[in-house]
Amino acid sequence: MAKRALVVWGGWEGHEPENVARLFETILTAEGFEVRVSDTLDSFADYAELRKQSLIVPIWTMGKIEPRQCDPVLRAVAEDGVGLAGCHGGMCDAFREDTEWQFLTGGQWVAHPGGDGVRYTVRFCREETHPITDGLPDFEVRSEQYYLHVDPAVRVLAYTEFPHPEVPGPHEKNFCRMPQAWTKHWGAGRVFYCALGHRRTVLEEPAPRELMRRGFLWAAKEA
Repeated sequence: MAKRALVVWGGWEGHEPENVARLFETILTAEGFEVRVSDTLDSFADYAELRKQSLIVPIWTMGKIEPRQCDPVLRAVAEDGVGLAGCHGGMCDAFREDTEWQFLTGGQWVAHPGGDGVRYTVRFCREETHPITDGLPDFEVRSEQYYLHVDPAVRVLAYTEFPHPEVPGPHEKNFCRMPQAWTKHWGAGRVFYCALGHRRTVLEEPAPRELMRRGFLWAAKEA
C-alpha cells in the first residue's frame, strides 16, 4: 500500500505557506508518498479520509480552527497512528486559541527576539542517537530565532542558545537551551516539529531540508 500525505496550507502569507507546501510536496513525492495539497482547513474535518493518511503536514500560521476541524486530526493521530510533522509557525503558531492543538504539537511560539535575520547556531543533542539526527552536523542559520513554550514531555533533538549576544531585551538574563526540533507521541501516532522555516529559502538549505525529510519519514505511519 502506498504511503499517503495530506499537506494543508494557509494562514499568514508572510510565512509563504503555498511555497513551503510545494517544497514539502516535492520532498514527500521523492520518498514515494502520494501527496494531496489543500488550502482549506475543511480538509481536516473529514475523519474518514484523514485516517487513511500516513502523514499530516500542517502549514497554517495564526489561524482559527473549529472543533469539527481539529478533533478529527487529534483522533486520527491518537487512534489510527497517522503521523503529524511540520515546522515554524505553520505548526506551532497555527492556532493560538486552541490549547488542544498545542497539546498535540508539543509547543507554541511566543517570541523571536531580534526578528528576521538573526544569525545563530542550531545544535543537535548528542546524549543519544536518533534516526532523524544521526550523523547530521550542527549548522548555522540566518532567520528568526524561535523562543517557544514547550511541552516537557517532548524528546528534544536540537536546540539553540538564548539569549543571542547581539539581541538585547527583557529576556537577556535568562540563559537557556531552547528546543528547535523535537519528537513526541500522541496516542498511537508520532509527532515531529522543527522551528526553522520563516521563509522557504531557509528550508531549501541542505541541513534544514534533510532534517524535515527525516522527520517526515520518522513520523509517518507505516503502510
